[in-house]
Amino acid sequence: MFRILIADDEPIERKIMSKILLDNFCEKEIECIEAENGQQVLEIFHKMEIEIAFLDIEMPGMNGLEAAVQIRKLNSKCKIIFLTAFDEFDYAKKAISVHAMEYILKPTSEEEVVAVVHDAIINIRKEDRTKYMSLYNREELTENSVEKLGNIRMESVQKEMVHFIHEHYREGISLADAAEHMNYSNVYFCKLFKHCFHKNFTTFLTEYRVEKAKDLLIDMTINVKDVGSKIGYPDSNYFTKVFRRVEGMTPSEYRILMLERIHKEGKYEENRTV
Repeated sequence: MFRILIADDEPIERKIMSKILLDNFCEKEIECIEAENGQQVLEIFHKMEIEIAFLDIEMPGMNGLEAAVQIRKLNSKCKIIFLTAFDEFDYAKKAISVHAMEYILKPTSEEEVVAVVHDAIINIRKEDRTKYMSLYNREELTENSVEKLGNIRMESVQKEMVHFIHEHYREGISLADAAEHMNYSNVYFCKLFKHCFHKNFTTFLTEYRVEKAKDLLIDMTINVKDVGSKIGYPDSNYFTKVFRRVEGMTPSEYRILMLERIHKEGKYEENRTV
C-alpha cells in the first residue's frame, strides 16, 4: 500500500483531492493522509513513511517549500508534488532544488492528479527493486528485469480479467461487477482494462459473447432464439441487433452461411477421396 499525504490549509481542497484518488485507485493500493500546514506534515513524516506527498506551497506558518526542505532530510525517496495557484518561476526553481517530481497549478484536473500519482507509483516500484529479489536469484536487477516483472504482473491481471468474463459472460455482468472482483475502482478498472485490451470492457464482453454465439449457431439442435439466452442476452431481438452490429448479419443468416460452408467443404472432401 502507498501512503499519500495531502497537505493544504483548505479543507475542501484536501477532501476533493482525497476523493479523486480514492475514486481512481483501489483502497487496498493507497491510503490518503491529510495535513493542514507544514508543521503537521513534518509530524506525520516523523511517525510514518510517506511515499507520495502533495504539498500546497501557500500554507500558513511553514509553507510547502519549507516543509519539502525538511522532508528531504527525513526521506530522500518521497515523491513530492507541489500544488499552487501561482505560476511563478521562482517557485519552479525552488521545486527543482528539493527534487520535486511535479509542479501542478490549481485548479487541478482529475486526469492530471491521477496521471501524476500513477507515474509516481511506477517510479517507486522501479526504485524499490529489492522487494523482487526472490524472483530473480541474483544480487542486482537490471531495467529489463523490472520491465519483465511488470509484464508478468500485467499478464496476470489480463488473465484474471478474461477468466472472470469466461466464468460470468452468461450472466448480466457489468464493468462494476468486474471492477469489484478485481478490487479496483470503476474508473481505474476501466482505464486498466482499455490499456490491457485496447478496447473498453463493454466492447470486449460483447465481442466475447458473439464469438460464443457463433460456436453455438453451428449446432442445429439449438434454437436460434435460445442461443442469445445462453450467452447473456435473454431478449432475442436485442441479441439479433447486437449480433448484426458485430458480424454484419443476423444470427440466422450466419447459421445458413456456416451450414453452406460446411456442406461445400464436405462435398470437397468427398470428391478428394473418390
